[in-house]
Amino acid sequence: MVDRKNTLPVIEETHNPYRDCIQGLANQPITVLKLLGDAKAELPPESPLAILDDVTMKEVVARLRDNRPRVAIILGPPDHPAHLLDRGHSLMAAARIWQNGGVPFAFAVPVICDGTAQNNIGQSYSLSSRNTTAAAVNITFEGHSYHAAYVLAGCDKSPTAIMSGLAAADVARAHRGNQAPVWALFAPEHVLQGGTIPSASASALRDLAAKARDAGHADLADDIDDNMKYILQCSSDEAFSGHLKRAENLGLVKPELARELLDDLAGATCHEHGGICAFNGTGNSSRTMLAAFGLTPPELELLTGLPPDASVISGIDRLFALFNKPEFRITEILRRNFGNVVRIHSATGSSSNLLLHLPCIMRHAGFDVTAEDYRRIRAATPAPEVFAHSLTEGRDTYELALQFARGQHRGMESLYRVLFDLGIPMDLDAPTVTGTTWGTRIANLTVPVDPNLGDRAVIRTKPLRPRAGVEILSGSFFDAAAVKVSGMSDALYDHFADHVFIVRFYENEYVCTADFTSADMLERLARTPGLDAGMIARVVARNGGDASETDLNTLLEKGWLSFAFMISGQGPRAYGMPEMFTPSQTLRHHRVLEASSILMTDGRYSGVTKGACLGHTVPEAFDGGGIGYLADGDVLRLDLAHSRLDVLDAAAFRAGTETAIDPKTIPGRDAIFAERLARMEVRRLDIAACNLMDDVSDAAKGVVPGAVDRRATRPWSA
Repeated sequence: MVDRKNTLPVIEETHNPYRDCIQGLANQPITVLKLLGDAKAELPPESPLAILDDVTMKEVVARLRDNRPRVAIILGPPDHPAHLLDRGHSLMAAARIWQNGGVPFAFAVPVICDGTAQNNIGQSYSLSSRNTTAAAVNITFEGHSYHAAYVLAGCDKSPTAIMSGLAAADVARAHRGNQAPVWALFAPEHVLQGGTIPSASASALRDLAAKARDAGHADLADDIDDNMKYILQCSSDEAFSGHLKRAENLGLVKPELARELLDDLAGATCHEHGGICAFNGTGNSSRTMLAAFGLTPPELELLTGLPPDASVISGIDRLFALFNKPEFRITEILRRNFGNVVRIHSATGSSSNLLLHLPCIMRHAGFDVTAEDYRRIRAATPAPEVFAHSLTEGRDTYELALQFARGQHRGMESLYRVLFDLGIPMDLDAPTVTGTTWGTRIANLTVPVDPNLGDRAVIRTKPLRPRAGVEILSGSFFDAAAVKVSGMSDALYDHFADHVFIVRFYENEYVCTADFTSADMLERLARTPGLDAGMIARVVARNGGDASETDLNTLLEKGWLSFAFMISGQGPRAYGMPEMFTPSQTLRHHRVLEASSILMTDGRYSGVTKGACLGHTVPEAFDGGGIGYLADGDVLRLDLAHSRLDVLDAAAFRAGTETAIDPKTIPGRDAIFAERLARMEVRRLDIAACNLMDDVSDAAKGVVPGAVDRRATRPWSA
């Protein structure tokens, strides 16, 4: 703690608007008095954070005039489950900022819960909200001339948005030259404890599985049984929704009972204290990203509830120790740690959404980073998978946090140590908000994970498998697409390593999901244009199967006949780049489809997505990308060894030759695309004009505003 009686900290800069212009000095002190008044009233008097003396207007004015550190506490809204404990945490932080001689402020940003926004228009606002929140953070931070931020970082898009807004402020301040840099420290929200299926609901689901098995639908029965092994989260609820829709369409369950079951599951899903969902989706992947960037101190990395006084005190004190040290400005920490973050992301099997968010953050920081940089780092220094995260075997993020609290690992420091010990070239000289480098932080960490944890350990010291992370593919009809390799089993990856698929084309996710859950799914697939007996035999033989087998279900179960389900027109400019979570979750929990097929879109996927799902396709259909020119019955070849996915000439393929082509050259496709583009234009009217993403970069550059994209010219590497 800084002794404010003797040496109150002063930020070194030539311009202080609270001294040079009286309006801020007249307006803002009352907000400080209110915040600290609430802290005094609500914090326990025995707490070391308790404010015992009166906070006077005179002292607030003096601190602002004298350029004491103005620290913004950035929090989220109470309508998001991750932010239910923000008020208490923010008051603790405000008290410590004041005790240290600074001036605390607090402001909240809107946060969309991506789970809530699934299957409604909110998904078309979600990615847009990241950009608008980045702008809002920047506006408030710059407009009120704050020096630093203590961020209560939630899930989904908000951590990226806040980092981006703060980084953009730092870039502008460096150009102006008369203000201090931006310093920031992030305290990720606590982890949400997963729910348990109510006993009555579990019994009803088991009965339904038995009924399905007796009726000859063993695939559905197995899918229900498998999903019951998961901790109860909104993601598993969505899978149950797909199972129940299939059962309803097969006449195995009445709609009223299906609705009752879904309601019971929903009511048992989230713990009342809230938090970030315990699966390794975008929320916890963002937690990992913040820590890997060095922006989170260890005492605030893996909380399970409101942080203890000591953790907040330590966090605020660490932030104060960075002041007047430009080497710890946010853009420098981002630059130095970017390569480390890519390797950590790969090794932990984190969300493919970060392939959008990492370029977004870095481009807001002025660095010319694209998905290609991720690919290059991953290819040059491949990191093995060392994160044994599981929602079925008791190794979710909540358990990770409990192991951390018991001292059985040190979170991000353990991950850095493990990868370094495995020979991965981590930059241990990179700075962190502890005021030290990674090398210093892990120097005394000789046992990164308690060996007594055994198979219960989430962080492993020995690789689970050499393949991890996200691969960037290219092909004859697109420049880049992302596939989450860590979400594919080894068997599935090997099966699809050199494989041929038949296209099923959709203009939105709802039609695709309807196919997946229909009672006559096999008949629908069999009616795919161009899929006659000759083509089936050719595809089966090409995929190493028995060409004499004619039963469609058998061919699909064995993965000899495979489909590529294409959902087009979902890109950022077309429709806000919503997550194709429902069809991906239905595919993942559909035994026949998962074994045989891939899903591809110019939209994106939830971070919890598993299976062979390709997203972020560039160019998107709205911009004339080849994904918008595909049609039912087209033939695709996936070559994972060379990171390729190509359209094949169908006639030549029938004759035994594989020739990659651009679907735009197929006769009649221009007219088909023109009709689709017209429908895309109409569908865009679903989205309020203020949230259309018109002037944005493509997905490979993070879907950032055009001005941000154009100013991102600096190389990130040293």
